[in-house]
Amino acid sequence: MTITPGTKLGRYEIRSALGAGGMGEVYLAQDTRLERTVALKILPAEVAKDQGRMRRFVQEARAASALNHPNVAHIYEIEDVDGHHFIAMEFIEGETLRQHIARSQLALPEALDISVQVAAALAAAHAAGIIHRDIKPENIMVRRDGYVKVLDFGLAKLTEHPTTADAEAPTKALVNTDPGAVMGTVGYMSPEQARGQIVDARTDIWSLGVVLYEMVAGRAPFEGATQGDVMTAILSKEPPLLARYMREVPGALEWIVTKALTKDR
Repeated sequence: MTITPGTKLGRYEIRSALGAGGMGEVYLAQDTRLERTVALKILPAEVAKDQGRMRRFVQEARAASALNHPNVAHIYEIEDVDGHHFIAMEFIEGETLRQHIARSQLALPEALDISVQVAAALAAAHAAGIIHRDIKPENIMVRRDGYVKVLDFGLAKLTEHPTTADAEAPTKALVNTDPGAVMGTVGYMSPEQARGQIVDARTDIWSLGVVLYEMVAGRAPFEGATQGDVMTAILSKEPPLLARYMREVPGALEWIVTKALTKDR
């Protein structure tokens, strides 16, 4: 349900719509108490009414809100006003990394700079015991000054159900119709995510490796005609070396990407 500009949710006044996705609609809003611009992510009703998922999300979002790192988009609060469950977070002026790389092939120094900043955000989160679980270009914002902010720490808990090792997990994942399910992000999933196994910080390292590969090579390391083909590639195939797509790739970079995309934890 679209919220019209001027609508007030508690102390937040909606200014305009910013976008929408599986995890809800995002609006530009004004915090009328602190007089600052924020982004409000309105959670879908079917997600908000699942008490188990919301409980896991709130627990992790509280921990994520305590992260104090310049490359992490800050979570201000989680609220429920007039039946709208939402997250108030830092508004980042810029574009997503997906939009950024769609305009032109990135130069190697810029790709490395973005990767270093994302890695710094992940290192801070992992030190606090927080795993992102959904690193991808859509969750990385690039400001006009080149500063990078990682979005949506904690939100993956909304799509996560209690998991155990399951031989049919990849098939179940592909037919999962829950909001925010893996359909849109399968190319960045680690092998353990694809298998439905418990994940740790290394899943974020894998996903960052995929993002770095894509920025340098101009294409994803694991491709296929269908989502199932991509998942099969993640589980059983090795990506081509970066040198196939870029001349004079530093040996250290080739090693880093290969290490990040090692299937055996």
